[in-house]
Amino acid sequence: MAATLTYAPLDGCAFGRVVTGFDPAHQTPETMSELQDALYKHDILVFPHTKLTPAQQAAMTRSFDPTAQSYGHGNNKTGKETKSILHPDLKTIPHQPEVQLIGHGQVPGAYEGLDQPKLKHPHHATFHATKVSDEDEAKGTTRFYRWHIDAALYKLSPPKVTTLYAVKVPKGPAQTLRYDDGSGDEIKVAPGATAFVSGTSMFEQLPPALKSLAVRTKVKYAPHPYVWMSSARARPTGLGLETEGRELPLDQLPPWVEEEIKTLPMLWKNPVTGALALQVHPCGAMELHIAQQEGAELFPEGATITDLGEVRDWLEKLQRPGIAPANVYAVDWSEGDLVLFHNRGLLHSVTGAFGDNDLRMFHQCNLAASSDPVGPDAEDVAKYA
Repeated sequence: MAATLTYAPLDGCAFGRVVTGFDPAHQTPETMSELQDALYKHDILVFPHTKLTPAQQAAMTRSFDPTAQSYGHGNNKTGKETKSILHPDLKTIPHQPEVQLIGHGQVPGAYEGLDQPKLKHPHHATFHATKVSDEDEAKGTTRFYRWHIDAALYKLSPPKVTTLYAVKVPKGPAQTLRYDDGSGDEIKVAPGATAFVSGTSMFEQLPPALKSLAVRTKVKYAPHPYVWMSSARARPTGLGLETEGRELPLDQLPPWVEEEIKTLPMLWKNPVTGALALQVHPCGAMELHIAQQEGAELFPEGATITDLGEVRDWLEKLQRPGIAPANVYAVDWSEGDLVLFHNRGLLHSVTGAFGDNDLRMFHQCNLAASSDPVGPDAEDVAKYA
């Protein structure tokens, strides 16, 4: 008999649902089909007070893409590629290599086959061009670390979904997250909250000229983008990089071939609702390829933009309104929370900072997809271009 699942709105979130009644030990085809439909309609599902093994988490994630096999960045690839900016953040669970241990602090003893793993929560000071002052940080001020999609963006296709499971969650007073971009924008977040924004809302709130640009544009990503950007520094919002000439030259990257570089639509189509989501990893973007459209306000003859500063400025125009405070949902984690999110419909960012004695442990799973995202169809282009 299929489980009876109940759905309730998420507090402070225009999208997403809280789900009760799900038992990860009994993932029937009927239940998983229902959850797939719910996820694509709501983009994020939160399951409180859940008990979840790494094997169950991998099975749940794989149910969205049954032929997917490896972790979204390739099994064990992040640990071996020490130049990647992801290297310090992820520890692969040996007996379930699709699942990563992430968090902060020293884990005592052996854990899931890992010997006393030491975890590191990403801190904006290691990645941004500027940082919050020590005085303000001591008072609880923080930033978004990096807005992104979970994806290798080279060779492997972006995962359809990601699951995050909270094992150990240190608590503390709320922090003030500042955008520090001259807007005065700020929000209150729990320590280590994961921030999400809807790519669909990001697109839908754009003026017609920018919608036309988005529906006609493809984004070419750098080969091995997390190595390419390893010396670059981010904008204070975490939404893309400053243009300082710090990217690694392409001939200094690990071996790559042109055929495995990812050039993806700027807009990704929801497989259930048909909605278009503005899904760009702004830090990894290298070029914009814009199709021509007679009568369009912007680039009617089309264009290929290769200047990194110009690429980033256009992405800022397109994406910055979507991360305004009213659009952000920041998960206030509790131990046992399971979050399932639509990686092809949301952007997300780490926030916050932890002390040397804090211990935070999460299991993360996403799988390199069996195919690339689908972009706008002819009807979409006719409507928006």
